[in-house]
Amino acid sequence: MAGKPKVLIITGSETDLPKLESATSFLKEMGVEFLIRVSSAHRDPDRTIEYAKRAEEDGIEVIIAAAGLSAHLPGVIAAHTTIPVIGVPLNRGSLMGLDSLLSIVQMPSGVPVATVGIDAAKNAAILACQILSIKYEDIRERLRKFRENLKRG
Repeated sequence: MAGKPKVLIITGSETDLPKLESATSFLKEMGVEFLIRVSSAHRDPDRTIEYAKRAEEDGIEVIIAAAGLSAHLPGVIAAHTTIPVIGVPLNRGSLMGLDSLLSIVQMPSGVPVATVGIDAAKNAAILACQILSIKYEDIRERLRKFRENLKRG
């Protein structure tokens, strides 16, 4: 991996970072450069919005936004960019992530957030790679090999 980051991974709290390790590991395996940022949609909305607005300028092509509890982060990011946003609802609290899932999937018309399962950061990374594979043949080939390996168990 020695290029410009194509994926931005953003989460609202440093305590969420361990839940994103499966995503970062997969992106490394696929040779996809990424950035990780921590920014709360509630505690620092200006910085969060700035990350979203600058993403395209910074060469980012897909954003993975992970959030728990009220889970506004993916929606706030999606509201400020046209780059595809993949939401990862996190299991944080008494509702075991269901509140986060519902917050992320219930976006208004015109501001979509693709959403994976609760704590399914690896699936978010796979989906990000699938989006990138439309443009990048090398990523498409690595995904094909990954899928072949899945068949073998």
